[in-house]
Amino acid sequence: MPRTTTRVPKPDWTDPDCPVARTLDLVGDRWSLLVIRDAMDGARSFTEFQRRTGIARNILTERLRKLTAYGLLAQRTAPSGRRQEYVLTDAGRDLFPIILTLRQWGERHAFAPGEAHSTLVDEHGTPVPDIVPTSADGNPLDTDTTHVQKIR
Repeated sequence: MPRTTTRVPKPDWTDPDCPVARTLDLVGDRWSLLVIRDAMDGARSFTEFQRRTGIARNILTERLRKLTAYGLLAQRTAPSGRRQEYVLTDAGRDLFPIILTLRQWGERHAFAPGEAHSTLVDEHGTPVPDIVPTSADGNPLDTDTTHVQKIR
């Protein structure tokens, strides 16, 4: 896919003071997160993203443009020198815990007991342990032990 110079406009923030809302404004649609997931799994080319997701070409073009403009993906010349490829930036890699948490939630809640599904494993083939947020003193955190505090 040829590189374009069209820039995605600055988002019209749903809730400008909320980090969750801003994040969802940037990557909260189904296709964006699946593109990020596939980039984490090694997809680099337009064709690979399309094959893995089944996304329509026009929607994929727009998502790749948006994710590149917002700094989650970068374009570079492929090793062959003939095409451009997409790679995760540091900001894109920082979405790994989010993708992992979504995956683990899905493993627990989106499949019937015993239904086949994929699982994420480490370099030794061991399933990745569940993510559990903890406080500075190591205690588990949840909705009963946290609250939002505005910073100014």
